[in-house]
Parts: sequence; C-alpha cells; structure tokens
Amino acid sequence: MAADVREPSQADKERLLAEFPYPSYEEWRQVVEQQLKGAPFEKRLVTKTYEGIDLQPLYRQEDLANLPHLGGLPGFPPFGRGSSALKTGWQIAQEIPYSTPEEFNQAVKYDLERGQNAVNLLLDTATLRGQDPDEAAVGEVGQGGVSIATVDDLAKAFDGVDLAKTPIYIQASSAAMPTMALLIALVKRQGKSPADLQGGIEMDPLGILASSGELPRSVAGAYDVMAQMITWAKANAPQFKVVTVHGQPYAHAGASAVQELAFGLATGVEYLREMVARGLAVDDVAARIRFSFSLGSNYFMEVAKLRAARLLWAKVVKAFGGSDEAQEMTIHARTSAYNKSTYDPYVNMLRVTTEAFAGAVGGCDSMHTSAFDEAIRQPDEFARRIARNTQLVIQQEANVTKVVDPAGGSWYIETLTDQVGRQAWSLFQEVEKQGGMYAALQARMPQEQVAQTAAARLTSIATRKDIFVGTNKYANALEEPLPAPQPDYQALHDKRAKYIGDYRTGLDSTKSTSVLSKLTDVLEAKGAALLATAIEAALAGATIGEIARTVRQGDETKATVQPLCIQRGLAIFESLRAKAEAYQAQTGARPQVFLANLGPIPRHKPRADFSTDFFQIGGFTVVNNNGFDTPEAAAQAALDSGASVVVICGNDDDYPAAVPPLVQKVKAAKPDTAVILAGYPQAQIEAHKAAGVDEFIHVKANAYEILSGLQQKLAM
Repeated sequence: MAADVREPSQADKERLLAEFPYPSYEEWRQVVEQQLKGAPFEKRLVTKTYEGIDLQPLYRQEDLANLPHLGGLPGFPPFGRGSSALKTGWQIAQEIPYSTPEEFNQAVKYDLERGQNAVNLLLDTATLRGQDPDEAAVGEVGQGGVSIATVDDLAKAFDGVDLAKTPIYIQASSAAMPTMALLIALVKRQGKSPADLQGGIEMDPLGILASSGELPRSVAGAYDVMAQMITWAKANAPQFKVVTVHGQPYAHAGASAVQELAFGLATGVEYLREMVARGLAVDDVAARIRFSFSLGSNYFMEVAKLRAARLLWAKVVKAFGGSDEAQEMTIHARTSAYNKSTYDPYVNMLRVTTEAFAGAVGGCDSMHTSAFDEAIRQPDEFARRIARNTQLVIQQEANVTKVVDPAGGSWYIETLTDQVGRQAWSLFQEVEKQGGMYAALQARMPQEQVAQTAAARLTSIATRKDIFVGTNKYANALEEPLPAPQPDYQALHDKRAKYIGDYRTGLDSTKSTSVLSKLTDVLEAKGAALLATAIEAALAGATIGEIARTVRQGDETKATVQPLCIQRGLAIFESLRAKAEAYQAQTGARPQVFLANLGPIPRHKPRADFSTDFFQIGGFTVVNNNGFDTPEAAAQAALDSGASVVVICGNDDDYPAAVPPLVQKVKAAKPDTAVILAGYPQAQIEAHKAAGVDEFIHVKANAYEILSGLQQKLAM
C-alpha cells in the first residue's frame, strides 16, 4: 500500500500541475467508497477472473516493488521482456485449410505475395493418422486440411515456394516422422540442403492425446521417435524445430489462461525430461521445442500470459541445466476458436483484431489470425485477406514493431504477468505431483479442471455476464446466414484414393522393389538412423501410410485418455437460433413474442427494449407497440396477435394492479400461453407467480435456460 504521507520529491515538484496535491491511495479509495454509497468496493470495482485473479480498478508504481522479473532486459534471460532486443516483428503464418495440394498451393502462393511470410500447412484427418487416402474413411480425406500421401503431393503443395528461404510449419500430429521424411526428401530432390530449412514439424503427442483421446501408438514409442527426430535435426537441420507444445486444446475447451499455460508448461517439461532420459542434451532439446498458445478475449490477460510463459520456461530450462540461449522460448500464437460466432460473423473480425494485438504486444514469434468465417466454412480470398491484413496493419500502420516490449513498465500488465506466472507455476507443480503431464491426463486431472472453468464460462455466457455481441446480446434479427458450402468428401475420397492407387501401379518393378527394400531398412533401423532411412524410403517412392505403418511396427497399441471437450462457448445460443430457423422453415414463420407494454412509452420502453433483445437472441420474432392504457387492452392485443409468448413490460409500480387482470384474461382464453414479466421486483414475485406469471426476465436471468425452455414448450 502507498504511504499516507510522504515528502515531495524533486520529480513531484517538477511534475505537470504540481500545484495540485499528490493524493494517496487511501484518499482516492475513500472518495470512491463515498460515491459507491455503501455498495462493497470489492464487489463493484474488483473484477474476478477465471484465473482466480482479482483485477483491481487501479494499479500503482508501488505494485511493482517486489516483482522479481522486472530486472530483466529484452533479449536476456529470463526473457519476460521479449526474446530479442532488436526484434522488428513476427512471422505471419496463416493456416490455409484447403483439401488438395493444388488448392493449397494456389492460395499460399497468392498470400505469400501479399504479406504472409511463413507457410502453415494443416494436414487432413487421414494424413494426421498416418493413413493413405485409400485406407481412410470417407469424410477423413480432405477434412480440416490438405491430403498428403507422397513426396509428389508435397511438391505440388509447395510448388513455387522457396523451401530454403520460407519458414515451413506443418502440423503433423502423430504422423510427424513420416511427414518429416517426405519434407526432407522433397528438399533433397530439389537439390537444397536441410540445413537451410526453417520452421518446424509440430510433433506433440500429449497434445494429441488431450484433444482426441488417443495416439496410434504408445506414448513411450512416441517419445522414442521424438528423440530420433531431434537427434537427426541437430545434425542435419539445425534451424528446424521438431516439437510444438500446443496450448490450444485446453483453451478451445474453455480453459483459463493460467490452465493453458500451466498444462503447456507441464507438457514441455515432460518432453525435456523424457529426451534427457534418452541421452539428449538439454540445450539440443530446448532449441527444437516451440510453444503455441491461443489468444482469447481478455486482452491484458493474454499479454500477461505470453510474457509469463517466457519467464516460466526460462526457469524450467535453467533448472535442467540449460544455457542462457536455450532458455529462450519460441512462441506461436493463434487467435481463439472458442469465442467465435457463426451468427453476425463479421464481429469476429473485431475479436480477432483485439486478440492479434495482444499477441503482438505480448511478443509472439509467429501468428495465425483466424478468418471471420472460420466456424462456418473454408475461407475464401476475401476472408484470408482480411485476416492476414489484420496482422499487417498492426505491424506496418500501428508501428508496434518499432517498440521493444511495448507492455514493459505498465503497472497493470507487470503485476498481472507476475500473478499469472505464480498461479501457473502452482498448477504446474500440482501436475508434477501427479507424476507428470501424461500421468495427470491419465488421472483426468487437467480435463476435470478445464471442465470446471468451461462450465463457469458457459454459465456466464448463458446469463450474459460475458457478452458476445451479435450472439447472446444485440442479435441481428434481419440477418441472412452466410452460405456454408461443405467440401464433397465423397468426391475428395474417390479422387485421392484413385490418385494413390494409380501412383502405386505406376511404379515399375524396379521402383517397387526399391520401395520395399527401403521400407525394410526402416524396419531394421535403430535410433537416429530411423529418420534417415525413412527419408530414403520417401525418396524411393514410399507413401506416408507405408512409412507410418513401418515405423510403428511392434508398437501398435494405442495410448488412450479421456479427451478434453473441445467446444465453442457460443454454440449454445447458436443452437437456439438454428431451431428457430428450422421452425420457420417448417411453419413459414418464427415463434412470436408479444410485448404487453403498459402505459406511455417512457414507462415501458426500457424493459421493452431489454425484452426485444432478450428474445431476439433466441430467434424469436418480437411484436412491439407504443403501449396500452389498460391491462385488459394489452391482453386483448396479445390474444389478437396469436403469439405464444406474452411479455409484460412496464414499471414496478404499475405491476401490482396491472399484472393479475392481464394474466387472467390471457390464460382464460389461451391457457398454454407463456406469460413472462420483464423485471424482478422481489417484494412482488410470489404474488405474480400466484397470478399466473410463468417466468421473469432480468439482467441476472439465465437467458439460455429460459429461451431453451420456451422452445421446448413450443415443440421447436
């Protein structure tokens, strides 16, 4: 706390408006509490977050007095102020989720000419599992990314892209080694050196387990492969990263910033520990690990999360005996999928802008900003351009890149960085007590903790404590949904299955023999030689499925855990709107809500406006009016409208006399009509219930439960 009295310093005397007294915190708080008129300070002005952190209304220089990380400088351990003192930006690494190599290539070349400077290749479900297209089910080929089976496929995807100069990131999941084999084979086929390769293969077995619930092999087997890939990369591709620890599965399941950071940190620690146990040096391992975090709606919390992440990782690597250079964390940031909406989707552009700015200020090394229609469909050129230009504007117009550590010194952010770091470290230690991250996942500890936070988030969304414009508040009643064309997965499957079949039959006997010979070498290879022989097999013509099956031979028992519940928080309200649209398609009209407005406009308008917004977010059509002189007139108009829901809107003082006759007349004529009162006058509630009022809507009401219950009553 600030001292009540202090002698003015020379700086105080020279400050602007020095003739005004320097107030203490206590003096400021006393004035504030007087203005609150008895309302609790902590309840009205202190914001409680999902991280368990209380955000204060005011931060002071005194708050920084005991923060240990403030002594650091940009570019020096513990890297809280950024990984470089000379950093001028970050890589724009946009995901392009198209299904075929040709589609991807056309888009990525176009985007690389217009500001994107790193390739971020998503693989489809089949490829991620290490399956060739003819081995996978319909719906898995081309789903969520590019179908890649051969070196030729990668050549088509990267045609015109200089692999020696452009960073290449491939989210390869459990097919990391086969995918890396194809990529290095392509680099060699082009006459380039793997030593020039930048980017990384995003191997993350625990992240896959957390998100999907299974690995196609044992976790120990996955760690063996990780060690082999790191060993090979150290010797042959020193700029290329092998591991990416993903925080997104936790964030996209509703986790707090602290939980995402703690579980990501615990995952990275387990990888370090397992690699060291397999004989690798800490510096060699840490240099090939990258972290990927989600960027959510709470701007300052996300900035603090990225800064705290660097501090904690430096602490971990130092504890393992890592050098100063090895303590530097590489961070990729991706704007959140949890908070994106399918209704009023252009609002997503604004959400993404805030999130991207947090990533920039927080000091990310690369970033993906999602397209505004990501939750609806594959992005077209317009959607990709807006998402990409969001980063370009921040870089080149907002001039963020001209300032090293733009958040540095902020009393609020520095304090929040410390709080997030301490909370995350405490949760990380709980994971360690479980025996590490894999053991914790087996015991369902992270899943249960995230589920608790997700439940709290959903409650806040349902009660509109957390507001999402266009979805749970201020819905656009006249909105025309965006077209949502879906890929023809049957046609994609047939096309790609035919391709791989023709590819195999197109190999002459000499090449086929060579492929079999190379796969035999893979089967017999040990340690670091495994990847080298897999690369030779890919060069000979082996497919990703053939390499994956060979690498996994003898270790086919799947590792399984209870997966996280990946979801979008706004889906609950989107489901209400979708039901209303289906009801309209069946009946020709949406269900109607009639506002029984009492008295002149000034007396009913505030609650009529509130009610209109309340029911429009559920897809109801609201019938408004200028008010009625008597409750009987309001009831008759409600009956004449044919509406199944009647909402009484007026002043609390009007309700005792007006509600009973209004409800009685409506219920006598149409007993099934739902009669709702706008407001919650506590002293009147029991009387209104006795009169026949079915429900009350107000600022603390659970909008989702009420709207969902009405839809069920109306058999929607």
